Amino acid sequence: AMAVALTLVSGAAGASALWDPHLRGVESGLAAGALPPEGVYFALNNYFATFKQYDGSGNKTGLALDAIVEVPILLWNTGLTVFGAQYGVAVAQPFDYTEISVANAPTLTDTGHWGNFNTYLVPVILSWALPHDLHVKASFGVWLDDASSAPGRNPSRGGVGSGNGFTTFEPGLGISWLHDGWNLSAQLYYDTSTKNDRTDYQSGDQIAIDYTATKTIGSWTVGLGAFQLNQLEKDTASGRKVLNSVSQSYGLGPIVGYDFGRFNVQATYNHYLMTNSDVGDNVLNVRLVVPVYQP
Repeated sequence: AMAVALTLVSGAAGASALWDPHLRGVESGLAAGALPPEGVYFALNNYFATFKQYDGSGNKTGLALDAIVEVPILLWNTGLTVFGAQYGVAVAQPFDYTEISVANAPTLTDTGHWGNFNTYLVPVILSWALPHDLHVKASFGVWLDDASSAPGRNPSRGGVGSGNGFTTFEPGLGISWLHDGWNLSAQLYYDTSTKNDRTDYQSGDQIAIDYTATKTIGSWTVGLGAFQLNQLEKDTASGRKVLNSVSQSYGLGPIVGYDFGRFNVQATYNHYLMTNSDVGDNVLNVRLVVPVYQP
């Protein structure tokens, strides 16, 4: 349960919208409906991606993106009870390395750079323990418009920005069945974003869902994770709908973790099964969770 609600970050999308607020599959392996015991926890997601861009028909465009996303997170289960639920808060400050190449267009190749992604604040996390080992968690987060570079204020060396040039509001709902070492979970986020005033571009609303099916035996945890991302409406540029801008992606892969006692490590690999108007292929996330303070 220590590793719950500690996954708060970004994922790469098309070049115009640039980044999806939620990194696909990053919450696979967690008990989405529960909070850890009262205390303060530190988590670090180490997310490695080798992506290809796909058009609206699912064909490769020739653009490739390699990315490393580091996400340090602090989560505090306050020990307070609100509406019968445990109350927690969280904050994350992701940073990332991106490198882009375009087939047959070496002049467009980006040599790569580091930058800060948008800060993520989660002032409300409520988790209810229900009968029959069910747990439900509701949350509300905000991605601030404070990335070190973004569309409209690109890096001085060129290439893509390290974050988004707009604010995203992100309500979430997680549900888990936790019984005899089993963890069957689904974590859903709804992302709605403001317009990037520098580029007059606005991303369409999205739903992102991460799934978990694992079994813990002793110190080991093994199982499967999956994800889906579905954009619900087209992006708009200068008030007009953007053709082929509705992103969809689905992925699946194994999960393995080990509890060392004082900290927990879990690795999730996902292979994209289908990608439209988005980037995808293969991602590996290695998550470290450490209790900082427990009363």
